[in-house]
Amino acid sequence: MIAERFRGFFPVVVDVETGGFNHETDALLEIAAITLKFDDNDDLVINQTFHEHVAPFEGANIEDAALEVTGIDPFNPLRGAKDEAEVLKELFKFVRRGQKDTGCQRSILVGHNPTFDLNFVKAANDRNNIKRNPFHPFSTFDTATLAALSLGQTVLAKACSAADIEFDNKSAHSALYDTEKTALLFCKIVNRYKHLGGWPLAEVDNASTSPTS
Repeated sequence: MIAERFRGFFPVVVDVETGGFNHETDALLEIAAITLKFDDNDDLVINQTFHEHVAPFEGANIEDAALEVTGIDPFNPLRGAKDEAEVLKELFKFVRRGQKDTGCQRSILVGHNPTFDLNFVKAANDRNNIKRNPFHPFSTFDTATLAALSLGQTVLAKACSAADIEFDNKSAHSALYDTEKTALLFCKIVNRYKHLGGWPLAEVDNASTSPTS
């Protein structure tokens, strides 16, 4: 059903925490991913979760301002951070397994302003010369855009509030927390659209929609 609903794409919700805004130079410090499934009521729900802390790559730039926002100490041994290449290989394996189980042809990154997250994943992939990146190279599903359309909000916390999803600002800027909230928001929007009659697509009567003479 996932493949049918999203035209063969396997949606994976992803959030990253980083050492800055520049995906080419700044460190990837944390990444989380959540896969989705349809439940017995044909509602989209959270399925499986992946989460890892990432050790900064050699020569990575880390901005103090970014660390103030995330609260991450990149070199704290208690983080249990793994090598960037190891984390990406585990992530891609996790994603490909879900993609195969659902019969999808390609995975697509779901995120809140997801170009940021996708660029960091792609940059890390390129640094480590990892083959078979399962994510589409440029297409994404953006919950900021979907929330603007359906809820009139673009900020994640405000969109969650409008969708009656609990959001703790003190817990924000953790990759796992933000991924969970983004996944809940995406599911809420997709399910609401279905309940309003927007999916499955209704058959269109050509005779009723053709212009009259």
